[in-house]
Amino acid sequence: MKPIKVLELSEVDRLKLEKGYHNGPTHSFRIRCKSILLKSEGKSAPQIAEMLEVTVPTVYTWVKRYEENGIKGLETRPGQGRKPIMDCSDEEAVRKAIEEDRQSVSKAREAWQNATGKEASDITFKRFLETLVQDISV
Repeated sequence: MKPIKVLELSEVDRLKLEKGYHNGPTHSFRIRCKSILLKSEGKSAPQIAEMLEVTVPTVYTWVKRYEENGIKGLETRPGQGRKPIMDCSDEEAVRKAIEEDRQSVSKAREAWQNATGKEASDITFKRFLETLVQDISV
C-alpha cells in the first residue's frame, strides 16, 4: 500500500484554513478548507472523500489547488456554477408582464417568456418577483 502524503502546514496556514472552515463565505469553500486540514492530519484522500461525501479525485484536485495557490486556490473561481435564468436585464419585461395581468403569475410568466424567448418555472419566476419587490421596498 502506498504511504499517505501528509500536507505540512505552518501555524499561520493552519489558522487561515481553520478560519476559512469556520467563517468561509460559501459552503464549498468551507468544505475545501476542511479537506486540507484533514489531509494535514494524515488522513488519506479516500477517507476524506468519504467523510465529506465527495469523490477521491475531487480531494486530489483541492490538494493540488492548495499546493499551487494556497488558500486562494480553494476559492470558487469566477465563471463556475450554473448561470442564473433571470437577471436584471429581465426586470422591465417582467414588470410589463405583471402590469398586463396582476392576478395570474402563470399568465405573467407566459407573457414574459413570449417577450424574451427565455423559459423559467413558476417557482423561479415567483422568486424573481420577490426580489423585485424587495428591491423596490428597500
